[in-house]
Amino acid sequence: MQALIGTLFTWGLTALGASLVFFFKNIQRDIFNLMLGFASGVMIAASFWSLLAPAIEMADEQGAISWLVVAIGFALGGIFLFIADKTVPHMHFGFNHDKEGLPTKLKRNILLVFSITLHNIPEGLAVGVAFGAIQYISGDPLAATLSAIGLAIGIGIQNFPEGAAVSIPLRQEGMSRRKAFMYGQASGLVEPIAGVFGAILVTYVSVILPYALAFAAGAMIYVVVEELIPEAQQKQTPKGAHYAVLGVMVGFIIMMMLDVALG
Repeated sequence: MQALIGTLFTWGLTALGASLVFFFKNIQRDIFNLMLGFASGVMIAASFWSLLAPAIEMADEQGAISWLVVAIGFALGGIFLFIADKTVPHMHFGFNHDKEGLPTKLKRNILLVFSITLHNIPEGLAVGVAFGAIQYISGDPLAATLSAIGLAIGIGIQNFPEGAAVSIPLRQEGMSRRKAFMYGQASGLVEPIAGVFGAILVTYVSVILPYALAFAAGAMIYVVVEELIPEAQQKQTPKGAHYAVLGVMVGFIIMMMLDVALG
């Protein structure tokens, strides 16, 4: 239930960000780069502070070789996204809609939905696993709960500009405001599903918890490096790249502060 509430919160902020399409038709490229950079910074910080560090601690408590457990889980997360990226037909969101995956005759809008779904699975999974891990973390359970809440808040904060980064470019291409909003908010719908699945999985199979945390971290880093940062670097102004870097720094700092302060 906590995982469901947490991921419904992250979806809600995605929808809130997507609703900006009702107020703005255009988005400056520099601002777009800043938003993608911010999302990247949050995800990078969350991957370590909220996922990899607890995974190492839990692997040690289980008597396992912590560095090996985390390395395996992290690699599997990246491999999963790589395979999905090469097999599931989809189209990257943003200004450059490059098609990837197996050849298909599906409409462009459907391909965008597939892309959004792939992109948000790791985020929902990370929040769900974090809440599922609370019962297994030694020490103060309140601190563990606050850490999971901090992760949900961080993911939700970065989902706000992400929702706008999906809906507003669609509006610029001529899609109606309502339809652009629907696609934008849909980018977060998969997160409650992935979150509940992750929480249930680690609740009943506790031995895989360190692997699951590292898996989510690997998948999130893959999304950042494969899609968000390259898209943010597609600059149209001389300072476009600097806005992306600024966004990464600010996003990382905010997520780090949230996790350390709450966890």
